[in-house]
Amino acid sequence: MATDAGRREPKYQRIANALKAEIRSGALGAGSRLPGENDLMAHYGVARMTVRQALSVLQSEGLTEARKGVGVFVRAFQPLRRSGIQRLASEQWGSGRSVWEADLQGRDLAVDQVEVREGIASENAARVLGLEVGEKVCIRSRRFVLDGKPVLLSTSYLPASLVAGSAITQPDTGPGGIYARLAELGHAPVHFREEIRSRMPLPEEASQLSLPAGTPVMLICRTAFAEEGRRPVEVNEMVLDAAAYVLEYDFDA
Repeated sequence: MATDAGRREPKYQRIANALKAEIRSGALGAGSRLPGENDLMAHYGVARMTVRQALSVLQSEGLTEARKGVGVFVRAFQPLRRSGIQRLASEQWGSGRSVWEADLQGRDLAVDQVEVREGIASENAARVLGLEVGEKVCIRSRRFVLDGKPVLLSTSYLPASLVAGSAITQPDTGPGGIYARLAELGHAPVHFREEIRSRMPLPEEASQLSLPAGTPVMLICRTAFAEEGRRPVEVNEMVLDAAAYVLEYDFDA
């Protein structure tokens, strides 16, 4: 039965699976160049379009990247495990550590672009924050780079009236970040909600994250609630390179 199922599988998928097996076994290590199209055509006895479909599968799953005029290579970048619960514990930001530090495991994560301005929230953020039409927010846009590679775009929206004059309106919010500063203002987050979905990136997102063609993104929208979990004080809309992250949620039954 398994053999019959394998025969019914499209040729391009069988080739993609074979190449994935070599990548996972280490036969094709990080940074290795995959066999060229002509070699794959000859080895599997298929047309060029079939080979290209197979290679497209590997790129869409974030396993490989194409280098124009050179070939297709196994991605050397290893995904980052994002601890969805532990990173937001008050012990993390309350002790002056960034929520991002919970994910790093010794790796180098940096913010290479920061823009802080006053403006109008996205439609979703305005709805969640319960803002009046035209009410201003503090907008914090950042790009995060891991091991030299852009992996995350993050935009936070906070009511301008709530954070006016605080370090939240500055590029560097200080130890513990936004949540520690909200606590100092008397609006410490006590509850968080994250919504996750995925899609293909918009052109500007693909450019900012330097995404190989066919790589999807994950969208995480986090809302921070203060005052016994009743008042939303921040909406953070994030765009993640799907191949750069593993989302991990570890909790007791």
